[in-house]
Amino acid sequence: MKRTTSTLLKNLSLVLAQNKPFVFYRKPNKKLVFQVVQTDNNIHYLEDFNQSGFVFAPFNNQEKTIVFPLDKSKIHQENFTVSTVNLKETAHTNFQQKEHTELVKNGIQYIKKNQTPKIVLSRRETVNKTLHIVNTFENLLNKYTTAFVYIWHHPKIGMWLGATPEILIQTKNKHFKTMALAGTQSYKNTLDVSWQQKEIEEHQFVSNYIFDELTKEKISCQIHQTETVKAGNLLHLQAMITGRMKNKNELGKIINALHPTPAVCGLPKETAKQFILENESYDREFYTGFLGELNFKTDSRKRNNNRRNIENHAYQFTEIQSNLFVNLRCMQVKKNQIYIYVGGGITKDSNPEKEYLETVAKAQVMKSIIQ
Repeated sequence: MKRTTSTLLKNLSLVLAQNKPFVFYRKPNKKLVFQVVQTDNNIHYLEDFNQSGFVFAPFNNQEKTIVFPLDKSKIHQENFTVSTVNLKETAHTNFQQKEHTELVKNGIQYIKKNQTPKIVLSRRETVNKTLHIVNTFENLLNKYTTAFVYIWHHPKIGMWLGATPEILIQTKNKHFKTMALAGTQSYKNTLDVSWQQKEIEEHQFVSNYIFDELTKEKISCQIHQTETVKAGNLLHLQAMITGRMKNKNELGKIINALHPTPAVCGLPKETAKQFILENESYDREFYTGFLGELNFKTDSRKRNNNRRNIENHAYQFTEIQSNLFVNLRCMQVKKNQIYIYVGGGITKDSNPEKEYLETVAKAQVMKSIIQ
């Protein structure tokens, strides 16, 4: 693939050299890449969900969420032209197979003993390599056009890159949508596939949980039809859930009710989270947390159809939007190591060996773009 020399990638090289806090990101099925560069090197933590900025939240919802505040950041945007990319599949090793299958077996025993519907268990795979950051981000942009693609960096915390298919919540003024995403199989050139009962039940658990949690908060919502969707080289079951908030304070209620979602944690949420924290052999940090735009203001144009207005001109109004995504299909970058995070939903019917192979397929999303 011929490398581009776009201003976007030159800007990325520049902020990397300056070691500034920044995030570059592109929303699903869009061309614009946003560049948010914080003007100081402080760590700013989110105090409430009425603030405005780019947020980066950890898996453990008892820990603090980091924000690049809009009033302390410079924002730029630029179109990125997608190029054809031919990337090599990376061979996997079975180095962690025994460890992960034992973890899954323990999870299945716990589920059966405690009648817990689902626990999501994960592992971290290490690639010993110094990453070419700009080329790898370009690969992400080229290959995963339907995902939320990002590179996030803070000199006091570290660097993460990813291409996630899962919405936590999207809002436009008072309207919101979220999704129930669960079940995984490899994409084989068609969306017309059959799903096993285990995946169907797993997805139903997620849908019911989100609906019930929002209903408890007295937030009205509706579940739409379940579909098979493609995310990179994988397929998932997905159902959109939409609704309308009564006021701006309900955004925080929705986020707290959803995060961590049953798609990345399990059910019941607190029981599953405790099992994860006690039994996974590493700290997830920001993997399966969430990230994205919180309360960004955008100017929209509408046509004035008032007949008394002879010019019938367009007028502007301000929309408040949030676009938050679950941090899946991601990697953490160290000096000469790359950590790739992968996991899967475990139920009483799970097969430990198949669950491990599912994580292998998910790891390829990140491994295939590494330069």
